[in-house]
Amino acid sequence: MVMIFISHRGNIKGPNSERENNPDYIQEALNMGFDVEVDVWHNEEGFFLGHDGPVYKVDYKFLMNEKLWCHAKNVPALIEMKKYAIHYFWHEYDNVTLTSKNYIWAYPRLTNLPGTIAVLPEISEGSLKGCKGICSDYIMKYQQTWS
Repeated sequence: MVMIFISHRGNIKGPNSERENNPDYIQEALNMGFDVEVDVWHNEEGFFLGHDGPVYKVDYKFLMNEKLWCHAKNVPALIEMKKYAIHYFWHEYDNVTLTSKNYIWAYPRLTNLPGTIAVLPEISEGSLKGCKGICSDYIMKYQQTWS
């Protein structure tokens, strides 16, 4: 089985709150071959990236990159992303959610669910056995360990 390695907000070697969700930072992770989970907002001015609010304005074409996993952070983002060929999902406190490409995205701390994308396994004691992918701030470590 091919494991999917997903950088959490562009992080590859640990959290970097000053750069997370910055389009340049995301591009660096993409250039290294990783998929990237990003936090997406939408308002009357368009699409934005940012965890706690809209910070970095981006064009919808940026979000159409097949290696991005777009986490809708508000309902308008979910509705707008559905109009395009964007890989998106929504969750708040759900144990799992289904992405627009039919991947099961697991809430952090639920790493032992087979067939899912394990999110932030570094904060869990569960097994990664049987998961389809890993989304982590330390994704480079997981990729090296898995190889």
